Amino acid sequence: MNIFRRLGAFFLDILQIVVLAFALFLFMYLLVFQPHKIKGSSMQPNFPDGEYLLTDKVTYRFEEPQRGDVIVFKAPTDESEEYIKRIIGLPGDTVSLREGKVFINETQLDESYLPQGLETFGSTFLKEGEEIKVSENVFFVMGDNRPFSSDSRTWGFVDKNKITGRAWLIYWPVNKAGTVQKVFYNI
Repeated sequence: MNIFRRLGAFFLDILQIVVLAFALFLFMYLLVFQPHKIKGSSMQPNFPDGEYLLTDKVTYRFEEPQRGDVIVFKAPTDESEEYIKRIIGLPGDTVSLREGKVFINETQLDESYLPQGLETFGSTFLKEGEEIKVSENVFFVMGDNRPFSSDSRTWGFVDKNKITGRAWLIYWPVNKAGTVQKVFYNI
């Protein structure tokens, strides 16, 4: 009889550990971090198709998104999908595209993370040579692979409340594992 009591206590301890681990996982997944898989080539070469990363869901509750942040947000064309893009224009900025270059408040944006010689051209929302002002609580975003990215140049701004998180940590493939590097601009 004593062995059954010990066996029962052992399984109860295991069950408590499993329930606690599941509760911690659920808390972290719903409120702190969320895994994402990169789908498509719009962020090449910095975030290739099939790469896995963790999204920080807490930072933007305490601070504003910054230019250069790589964000995950509900797709403007289908909110059941999520896109990953880089913030280029902040609220109050004026964004323009001229001769294949991005200008913020009349200053050419130095984008050292892009391949040498890559040009950025307009689309239906922001055309070449036009200027657009970023309103409050919205952001102008672009993919790093400009010729193959559906982004703010086509469908417009991203509302702050549609942002689900900031790309924080790449965890697959293992050879690229590490934190997402912060980008600093000349503006």
